[in-house]
Amino acid sequence: MRTRLAALTLACYVVAAPAIAQRADSTAHIAIRAGRLIDGRGGPPIRNAVILIDGDRITAVGSGLTIPANARVIDLSRSTVLPGLIDCHTHVTAPPMDYYEEIFRRSPIDEAVTAHLYAKRTLDAGFTTIRDVGSSEFIDVALRNAIDRGDIPGPRIQAATLAVGSTGGHNDLSGFSPYLKFGTFSGVADGVDEIRKLVRFEIKNGADVIKMIASAGVLSEEEAVGAPQYSQEEMNAVVDEAAMWGRKVAAHAHGAEAIKRAIKAGVASVEHASLIDDQGIALAKARGTYLVMDIYNDDYIMSEYKRLGYPQKILDKEAGLGRTQRENFRKAAQAGVKLAFGTDAGVYPHGWNGKQFAKMVEWGLTPMQAIQTATVNAADLLGWSDRVGSVQPGRFADLVAVAGDPLADIHELERVTFVMKGGVVYKQQ
Repeated sequence: MRTRLAALTLACYVVAAPAIAQRADSTAHIAIRAGRLIDGRGGPPIRNAVILIDGDRITAVGSGLTIPANARVIDLSRSTVLPGLIDCHTHVTAPPMDYYEEIFRRSPIDEAVTAHLYAKRTLDAGFTTIRDVGSSEFIDVALRNAIDRGDIPGPRIQAATLAVGSTGGHNDLSGFSPYLKFGTFSGVADGVDEIRKLVRFEIKNGADVIKMIASAGVLSEEEAVGAPQYSQEEMNAVVDEAAMWGRKVAAHAHGAEAIKRAIKAGVASVEHASLIDDQGIALAKARGTYLVMDIYNDDYIMSEYKRLGYPQKILDKEAGLGRTQRENFRKAAQAGVKLAFGTDAGVYPHGWNGKQFAKMVEWGLTPMQAIQTATVNAADLLGWSDRVGSVQPGRFADLVAVAGDPLADIHELERVTFVMKGGVVYKQQ
């Protein structure tokens, strides 16, 4: 036993040591030469820009800046540099996998052992910040903390922990024997008092944001895809309790009525928003509610989920939803609703996050608007505009680069060649 413990301790040290060594030196001075700089704020690219960095923060940005003699120079003069990208809807602790294997043959321990792999793939794809909207057993909190300590590489994480939903709802396993039980923490709560207690429990254990299941969903076996699963009173309780503890609420909602209830309750964002109607679009615009619409993953679900053993009921729901969601994305964009970038990564492979940009352009955004959904807009939704989402003094030195011009070819954002987070380079090709 002592031998095995010693070996385990040594293995953990060997894995962790390189990551710890990658912490930003608070006295380090770095200068980045950028051929083109898209600073995330919507202005035209800055040619031949220089970005000066001290420690983990940006200190100056512009063309013609004098580079200090003691600065380490990183030459990206043939590349386009952007702020580190932000994905507001991930499930970073698990990958897509066989439906029945996930339910019956894997436990949260399996997720905990491998979660760091998906965090690194996300970071390598250029996403230096994510909001993770639902994870079992507080794995997302442990992952966030390990990254923040420098134990492992990964993006900055806002963790939602357990999604808050009703009995029989999208986050309550259905379609199986009532005698089938799992010994894990539950995100199921019914009625105002239970909901308030669950929100407090999640915040006590590390939740940065609360995820509410406002409607039925696709990848679960309810009959409908968009029926409301909480009353207006219950949704109000989720938002009110979260706000009392200084937390925002993200609402999973496909159906039109559930979307409107969630917006009226005061959620910060509606996730998916597939069946949003004209009233919902108008209400979201009036209230300043963000829509986080995952308009790429329909392609992956329809091509791969039959192979992964998903029930036909689930495949039929997705088949009836994908195009409608994309059409409603276009309507929301044309109406001027706030949009933030969110992919539902975990439904499709981690590291593919950038594939959604092209879909956003295909369905109505300009390339610059699509970039802003994953920079300044996303930072605003997270409440982190003072630290991420733009390249300007005082912000974290979170930067990515691509070889070409994403304003000319948005697919460039699927081919990130350079990643810096907090002044530390994690990828350079």
